[in-house]
Amino acid sequence: MVAIVDSGSTKSDWVILDDFKKVFLKTETIGFNPNFINRELIVPEIEKNSSLILVKNSITKIFFYGSGCGVKKNCETIEEELRKIFTKAEIVVKEDLMAAAYAAYSGKPAVVCILGTGSNSCYFDGENLAIKLPSLGFLIGDEGSGSAIGKQLVRRYFMKKLPADLHAEFEQSYALTVEEALKNMYHSSRPNAWLADFNKFVIERKDHPYFKDMVYEEMKSFFEYQVTSYEESKEAEINFIGSIAYYYEDILRSVAEELHLNVGHIVQKPIESLVDYHIKYIL
Repeated sequence: MVAIVDSGSTKSDWVILDDFKKVFLKTETIGFNPNFINRELIVPEIEKNSSLILVKNSITKIFFYGSGCGVKKNCETIEEELRKIFTKAEIVVKEDLMAAAYAAYSGKPAVVCILGTGSNSCYFDGENLAIKLPSLGFLIGDEGSGSAIGKQLVRRYFMKKLPADLHAEFEQSYALTVEEALKNMYHSSRPNAWLADFNKFVIERKDHPYFKDMVYEEMKSFFEYQVTSYEESKEAEINFIGSIAYYYEDILRSVAEELHLNVGHIVQKPIESLVDYHIKYIL
């Protein structure tokens, strides 16, 4: 059996293929971004998934694509922890951009972007992945991402910048205190995922003029920081992977139009396309 895993900061999608390249199992765990999660939690979290434990000895190869795995040390951390459970498997760990490139590939070169809990970009010509920009994480990077939009919302709420109607609705929905916010941002294992979770509030009200403007500016920042540095973006399609791109698609396309850029297709959950790519080109 072969396991294909797409792991973000919030959750991981797992697909297990049988020996005939047919889907045997689909399941989820939390996300395993080594920049945020304590490595000692990885094995226990996988062990909570009884479906994975039942097939662990039958899995002979794992393709793991993860947020935070653009650094060799982090790849090694993930590989070492996975090996403790999947003892019979050959394990390949690569960064999530590679998964995005595979999932968004439609037969022609494109700029490929991730807009989920975090954000990132690359250029993929069908064979080679070109990354011109570093991923700086949610503190000073991740423009346009779920964590960035959540950060804007929380900051504007506490600094009393939200319109009265949105302020009241946010207060009623969360009753969030400064102490709770600081605890989750500075003393929890997954602060970026905590911030990104506030997108539920924004998405439900994304037609509100205030949120339209707020998200528009965040998406514009994403294009300016993470897309236009690729010379290819002037001509090539720009394809997106991730729930944030999916839910804010109309705003995303409006920003691209203003910048005279061509957004191609947007895939909410890359795992299905990622599996198809492996079946066609890798396995």
